[in-house]
Amino acid sequence: MNRLYTDLLIKIIANTIYGSGSQVIDASKMGESTPFNPEDRLLGRDWPTVAHSMAGVRRLTNVRDLVQRAIDENVPGDFIETGVWRGGCCILMRGVLAANGIKDRKVYVADSFDGLPPPDPENFPADQGHRLHEYRQLAIDQAQVESNFAAYDLLDDQVVFVKGLFGDTLPGLKAGPFALIRLDGDMYESTMDSLEALYPRLSPGGFVIIDDLAFPPCRWAVEDYRARNHITSEIHEIDWTGGWWQKPTADN
Repeated sequence: MNRLYTDLLIKIIANTIYGSGSQVIDASKMGESTPFNPEDRLLGRDWPTVAHSMAGVRRLTNVRDLVQRAIDENVPGDFIETGVWRGGCCILMRGVLAANGIKDRKVYVADSFDGLPPPDPENFPADQGHRLHEYRQLAIDQAQVESNFAAYDLLDDQVVFVKGLFGDTLPGLKAGPFALIRLDGDMYESTMDSLEALYPRLSPGGFVIIDDLAFPPCRWAVEDYRARNHITSEIHEIDWTGGWWQKPTADN
């Protein structure tokens, strides 16, 4: 029954049931859309007009499966996503907790709730020329994300909103340990800020999901952090851009 419920959640969050169209990915064409493409929605290659996530079915399924593994393997801690858009992945995390009757773990929903910041090339040269801050389609305010949680009857005190830029909010966040961290910040700066603040608080055996490995600034941040911290755990491919690894335990 739990699997049936979470399968349905994934279909609703990705809106493969009604098949809403996609926003045109062009800062100058806000409001224009194209028809629903099942393959694009499966792989998360579009920006849906209605769906609560642009991660696509495969990456959503990965979230469900790794949250369930963290529960089944008794990995201590809460769950967090940095960069949530309309909240779909976090809604799914909370749904998995609900399906398992778990009351003592939280889902942290971390975002600026105002889109991406402009690049800071002086301190983070890898973000030079990055223009995602111009895409106001990515600016979803906290009230709307809360409303999306409420639509699933999943807005409660197990959901914690963390508003602001990651470099400002995450270092002092009074939370942890974490059983799973999911990073969807696109930029080098956002990804590095998230890793530096959260990976040390990830429990042994916990999971790291990276949404944007196909985007060079994000991939470079992951590579730099892993090299600096001697992380050799295999990165498992999810689809064309997503990947994850498991933090080693003392036994491996």
